Order: sequence, then C-alpha cells, then structure tokens
Amino acid sequence: MNSMTDLYPSRNGSAETILPRHDPVVYPDPFPDSPYGLTDSQLESYEEDGFIILPNYVPELVEPLLAEKDRLARELDGQEELYTEPDSDELRTLFKPFAFSELIDRVSRDPRILHPVQQLLGSRAYLMQSRINVKPAFKGKAFPWHSDFETWHVEDGMPRMRALTAWIMLTENHPDNGPLMVMPGSHKHYISCTGRTGAENYRTSLKKQVLGVPSKETMKEVAQTHPVAGIYGKPGTLVIHECNLLHGSEDNSSPDPRTVLMFVYNSIENRPVSPYGGQKPRPHYLASRDTSPLKPLECPISVKEEAAIAGAIA
Repeated sequence: MNSMTDLYPSRNGSAETILPRHDPVVYPDPFPDSPYGLTDSQLESYEEDGFIILPNYVPELVEPLLAEKDRLARELDGQEELYTEPDSDELRTLFKPFAFSELIDRVSRDPRILHPVQQLLGSRAYLMQSRINVKPAFKGKAFPWHSDFETWHVEDGMPRMRALTAWIMLTENHPDNGPLMVMPGSHKHYISCTGRTGAENYRTSLKKQVLGVPSKETMKEVAQTHPVAGIYGKPGTLVIHECNLLHGSEDNSSPDPRTVLMFVYNSIENRPVSPYGGQKPRPHYLASRDTSPLKPLECPISVKEEAAIAGAIA
C-alpha cells in the first residue's frame, strides 16, 4: 500500500463523492520561446474547458500512420499489447505502438506536439502510455464515462494531476461513429468512486470498464453545470485533453471506422509511485516506469522522409 498522503482517494470502500482539485490545470511555461507553443487564447480555453481542438494540424501524417496501424495489427496479432472488442475479434486497442514503429516514436517527439505538451505541463515530459484506439464500423463498442487520472492514480500510482493526452484523428470523428464525448470544465473536480480494485483488473477493464466509472446519479449532477459536448473533426486534427476531464464514447453505429493515435504525456515532476489502490503496477505497455524525458525533434517531421521509413520497415 502507498504510504504517501493520498490527495485523491478512490475505490477505497467509501461512498462515491465529488472532491476538490488540488492541482493547477496549466503550469508556468518553461520554454516560452518555442515557435510551436499555444496562444494565450488556446491556453485560456484549455484552462476553462479541459481540452483544445486544433483542426487540420498534421493532415500529412494521416496516411503513413494508418499504414503503420495496419502493419502493426498484422505483426503484433496475438501479443499482449493488442486488445480486441468485448464481443468480437475486431481490434479495439493497440498499446505501446511507438515501441514497434520508428514513425510513431518520432511523431510522439514532433515539436508541434511535444512543445505544447511541455508548455501545458510546465516541464519536460515522458511518454507514460501510447495507444491506437479503433472503433470498427458497426462493431466498435462504447467506453463509459470516466476520468483517466482516477485510473492512473489508483492503478498506476500517478500522484498528481500533471498529465494529459494528445491525440491525432486518423479518420473523421463524427456524431455517428462513436466519437469522444466530454464534459467541458469537469476536470476542475475529482470524482472519488466506489468499489475496490482487484489484482489484474486491467485484463477485463480494457474491454469493459466497471471500476472507476461514476454512477448515473453523480453524472447527472455534474452534467447540470458541465453539459456534454462531442469532439468532432477531420483526419489530421490534434486534440489535447487534460488527465482529469470526464469523457466517454458511444458505440460506433455507422459504416465508418473511428481510429485515433493517442500519446499520454506525464510531467517528469510527477513520477509514479506505488499504486494507491494497493495492487501491483500495471504492465509496462499500460504505464511506463521509464520516466526519461523525451527530447523533441529539431524540426517537424518530413512526410516524404517518414513515409520512406515506414515503407522500409514494412
């Protein structure tokens, strides 16, 4: 059991409750001269809503990244990093793709992405987790409402709210193909959930999450002041959302798959400790314990160069 003071208790047998947030949302910028930094209005929007949407941000990376997704799905078939849909063999999530793809590794360090990340976190960052989420046409199942931080805190030992997810839409995200739904502003409070976390909870929760999911009554209360909004966009859109933002998604009821590449960045000042839920840390592909800071590329990725790399590996 973690002996550190737990500012964000959850799944400890107590009743579900809404607690105050103890951490900033945006930290002082340690690299103010970056040409890829967010504007003041973007920072204000992120502070207020808990996310920002940057349309048409990296459209040139979409085709090579989709090709990498297809290659990895074939080559990693049967490995632990791949999770399928709860009621079919369709790919649901491919974890730690940067470890198997030079292209994806480099995308995670592209200054157009990493510099805004460092700006928001107020420090250098490491890649705690990465994944490709796929919602197959007609078969992609929902993700219930949750806060990522609640899971990362309880099951991975992330101490404070100083992390975020930056993700690229690789297909269009529209109202009918199970897009991410959020409650803008909900990141300013923390929902302490009921229940207790058993050993290796992740083996079932990554297919169908039950623990760490707020009750309908609590969600109705939150929604009164933070109405639900959908995150839509064309391929190449970049979204950055705060670690404690409440989000979820519905089934994909359309003929269009929904595919996104996600990078979870954690501040090097927020290194994980023993999980607050008392269980063993989750596997490396879910929560890296390597907190070496990422080094941004000197300049944005060249499409021709990276496409050549992907082709050489295939």
